[in-house]
Amino acid sequence: MNATFDLIPALPEVIMALAALGLLMVGVFTRGDSTRTVTSLVILTMIVAMLTTWSLGGEKLTAFGTMFVLDGFAVFAKVLILTASAFTAAMSMSYLEREKLGRFEYPVLVLLATLGMMIMVSANDFLALYLGLEMQSLSLYVLAAYHRDSAKATEAGLKYFVLGALASGLLLYGVSLVYGFSGTTSFEGIAKVFGGEHAVHPHLGFIAGLVFILAGLSFKISAVPFHMWTPDVYEGAPTPVTSFFAVAPKIAALMLFTRVMMVPFGELADQWRQVVSFVAILSMFVGAFAAIVQTNIKRLMAYSSIGHVGFVLVGLAAGSADGVQGVLIYLAIYLFMNIGAFAVILCMRAKGRLVEGIDDLAGLSKTHPLMALVMAALMFSMAGIPPLAGFWGKFYVFKAAVDQGLFALAVIGVLTSVVSAFYYLRIIKIMYFDDVVEPFDSVQGKAMTLVMTVSTAVVMLFTFLPGPLLSSAKAAAAVLFAQ
Repeated sequence: MNATFDLIPALPEVIMALAALGLLMVGVFTRGDSTRTVTSLVILTMIVAMLTTWSLGGEKLTAFGTMFVLDGFAVFAKVLILTASAFTAAMSMSYLEREKLGRFEYPVLVLLATLGMMIMVSANDFLALYLGLEMQSLSLYVLAAYHRDSAKATEAGLKYFVLGALASGLLLYGVSLVYGFSGTTSFEGIAKVFGGEHAVHPHLGFIAGLVFILAGLSFKISAVPFHMWTPDVYEGAPTPVTSFFAVAPKIAALMLFTRVMMVPFGELADQWRQVVSFVAILSMFVGAFAAIVQTNIKRLMAYSSIGHVGFVLVGLAAGSADGVQGVLIYLAIYLFMNIGAFAVILCMRAKGRLVEGIDDLAGLSKTHPLMALVMAALMFSMAGIPPLAGFWGKFYVFKAAVDQGLFALAVIGVLTSVVSAFYYLRIIKIMYFDDVVEPFDSVQGKAMTLVMTVSTAVVMLFTFLPGPLLSSAKAAAAVLFAQ
């Protein structure tokens, strides 16, 4: 009876694991191409998992000997992850059919990667963290090289695999040092060692372990100087896979990063704040300046995501409840900005073939005015121009940094944001003022239209209806400070 009850907090994960096994069998035993059927069932599974997560939300629940925790923070993270995964799975269907890449393994791999992400954000112990992280990573390695006949995709998958293995090694080495000097891998156990009445001063070996953990996690969020895989993988992987990489795994890894810094190492903020601030500054600089010279839209989005990671880390460096709230608000807005932009990129198709050059967007406002409007709204938002949602994402993380006295970090953030506005505005200039080179085909698939509509609505209307997101982000952030 206790064992059954123990599984209740992990019920969404159990549903997804069983569904993944069942859908593999459906794919194997169904005659003909079952990709669309399996994809639809994967999206349905994600919706069921989201509703189950929501229904279990509220008070803190633990499972597997407190190694797995379901709290307000985990619920917020899982809703974002499942939303991102469901949207990207829906967007990929028409692409896979047109490119003749439809295989039922694709949606199942997306489901398994999402399952790994959900375990990650509920991890309350470094062993559970590593289990979720590797489950996600192994699925993503395969997805990156999904287009087997493409040399670029194979190269992307191989680079991601080799560098991912190195990052996992760094993370594990850091965990072993932390365990050696604290005697536990439990988040709450580590927090008790360095906090409370009998707090001890961290040993130099423990700090070294913390730095290795930071390095391993920085790779997963593609923060500088661990970003080297991102542009190549974004460009080489099939576009639906790139859209998936840009949102769900990025959000999951940043949520995990936030929990790890705030729960086990919350009392050691002075030790890790300098490292996080340094990584944030480097990420903002590289994201702003390296993107200026890009000609491929997917590579530009890769450097854009590196810059956004830097902005998110500004909120984390603050180390306060307001900082974490800013991180959560930013990630929710980031989800819709990026997924909408990738919906437009997936529609960049001329004479039946995909095009990826930024110059291919020339004159889009004349041939597809609604698509150009969507892209313009999303680019203005990413640049942080008010009153669009992207401005508020940056406002909350910079405000949290200023409140904690991190003035230099906030000023650098604002300056790099101004630089990055150049390449976002350049895309708008190309769409509205350049002459048409080759008109795009008409938009195919209701999923694309739905994603573009929803993302544009969120970005444009957030200023007028911010209440639900602000209150839920505040409640989720408070959970990490009530340990």
